Amino acid sequence: MFTTEALEAAYCIEQEESLMKQFLITVAGVMVGLFLMIVIPVFLLIMAGISASMSHSTQNKSSQSDAQVLRIDLRVPMSDQEEVSIFDESPSLISLVETLMAAREDENVKGLFIRANPYGMQPVHAEQIRTEIQNFRDAGKFVVVHAQGFEGTSVLSYLSVSAADEVWMQGTSSFVATGLATETSFYGGLFEKIKAKPEFEQFYEYKGAANAYTQKTFTDAHRESTLSMVTSIFDSAMDQIAIDRGMSRSALQALTDMAPMSAENAVEAGLADKLGQVIDARESALARAGDGAMVEIADYEPPQTKADKAPMVALIEGEGAIMLGEGDSSPFSDEGGIFSDKMAQAILDAADNEDVKALLIRVNSPGGSAVASDQIWDAIERAKENDKKIIISMGQLAASGGYYISAGADSILAYPTTITGSIGVLGGKIVLDDTFDVIGYNVEQLKIGGDYAGAYSAVSSFSESQRAAFRANMALTYEDFTSKVAAGRGLPMEQVLEIAKGRVWTGEQALAIGLVDELGGYEAAIAKTKALIGLESDQKIKLVRFPAPQSAFEQFYEMFGMSTEAASVMSKMQVLTNSEQAKALLKAQQISEHGIAELEATIPTIH
Repeated sequence: MFTTEALEAAYCIEQEESLMKQFLITVAGVMVGLFLMIVIPVFLLIMAGISASMSHSTQNKSSQSDAQVLRIDLRVPMSDQEEVSIFDESPSLISLVETLMAAREDENVKGLFIRANPYGMQPVHAEQIRTEIQNFRDAGKFVVVHAQGFEGTSVLSYLSVSAADEVWMQGTSSFVATGLATETSFYGGLFEKIKAKPEFEQFYEYKGAANAYTQKTFTDAHRESTLSMVTSIFDSAMDQIAIDRGMSRSALQALTDMAPMSAENAVEAGLADKLGQVIDARESALARAGDGAMVEIADYEPPQTKADKAPMVALIEGEGAIMLGEGDSSPFSDEGGIFSDKMAQAILDAADNEDVKALLIRVNSPGGSAVASDQIWDAIERAKENDKKIIISMGQLAASGGYYISAGADSILAYPTTITGSIGVLGGKIVLDDTFDVIGYNVEQLKIGGDYAGAYSAVSSFSESQRAAFRANMALTYEDFTSKVAAGRGLPMEQVLEIAKGRVWTGEQALAIGLVDELGGYEAAIAKTKALIGLESDQKIKLVRFPAPQSAFEQFYEMFGMSTEAASVMSKMQVLTNSEQAKALLKAQQISEHGIAELEATIPTIH
């Protein structure tokens, strides 16, 4: 039997042991903290030193010879515009073009060595790279390409390099590039099987995005539009390749129709120039440069040029679906998009800057929210009222909402293979009530207020009055869209209504019907900008991005107070952060609101 004194003593001992444990835990925590505080900075400093040493070594190696050959690898996936994310270090088309523009004027750069993409690429990427090859050659520099075959059936990879001085092919590879193909998914039959009911309104028959849900196959209008688009892209590509290879279009097509063929037969046919391994082509390129140094395009640093007194042009870039809000600027995020608050504010800030003479806006978007698109359109109109010239450079896509935000510009430029137009609107829902019944799941709706309350429910169909009201709302959006196009393009409303209906057009087709002003890529848009602000083509401008881009390092510093050097080292430690698990933990959840009226074009993949 325990006495009171014994219990108190036991309690005190227990308390002392508890305090001792807590003390030891605290000491251990402090020691671990001190260890991390000491070891991690030292580790980062060591890594930074190694990184700096490697960088210095690379710079010394490059400086051993004035002659340089820039190496470009087209096998690496490429976005249209640069996205700052620790999870995405892929190159961008625009940054590549800007680097090559500077390299053309660098006397030390003698030429390009390009690793061709063997399978397929976006039409616009192929066209722009072909243009850069032509410009490089026009500047008196050479371009050597090596391909480990053109193994995909798409002619687009071949188009990207067909203008080179030399196209080498590995002897064991094949030339399979013969045409273009596209595939479109239809879920109508699937929805029938699971008793889901798609209920959509679309303006009008060419607005094919809804067809994926409502149909089992192409409608006549959808088939016509898609086939016309792919045919236009194919014709444009083949016409350009024929010029590059010095043969007629019919002769070229007769050859490509024979694909697949061996690399040796491709050389004999004039589709390639030489056979050899990568090392053979690389040594040939270096020999042409006078035994210069091979420099990765990402590592190339062009000579600094002063453009302080040159007129300022704001460069505003937008890529991805158009959504409401500001988006996620976290360096952990790899979610792209055009966010209306962010892009509209960039336009307004540029318009308010007295030094800015014009706004060059790069658009690469299939569209999205009608309300978000209208916010960006309004910002452009306000910039025009502030006497700023607006030039739109279209990327691969500037369709639906992407065209909406472009319509009011002073000048619109598109590539021949840009996909644009899709002037239309759609909206709706998929009713899943009967689907839920199959698995015994039940959702019941209670509502108060007007008849339209609950109209967007996924467990009940539109009533007749709800559907009529919903369609009327869509009709207002369509009327607004077409009116803006008519006013912005200076076209009669009758003509706009005829070329609208949700139909997509290529850039070449859009030029013929007045939806764009010129055919040309990013450099052509810069030249047009100069002309509109009264400059000669050889005069300089100072392109300034709005908003000013933040590197991943700067975003780290802003978020965590981490030094730029430490962030730089951490960004190189992707072995620790590039797993799917890490991405899932670190990536912020994007929250965006979509207007019920969608200005979005569903574009089939072309390969």
